[in-house]
Amino acid sequence: MSIESINGCIGCEECVKSCPTDVLRIDPKTGKAVIKYPADCQICHLCRMYCPVDAITISPEKSIPVIVSWG
Repeated sequence: MSIESINGCIGCEECVKSCPTDVLRIDPKTGKAVIKYPADCQICHLCRMYCPVDAITISPEKSIPVIVSWG
């Protein structure tokens, strides 16, 4: 799992809508995003990029490095 925490969530659902693998869900009790299916995370960072309040923390040591090569 690469998403470490969702602190300060305002419940806008942008992270839920942007996730291509449906890792995040809105908790019906709190109205805030929760990490529902961590094993499905593809570490694409879309949830973090779409969050308007920077509430999502992604573990850097678990992120996939971008490799640029020519050949």
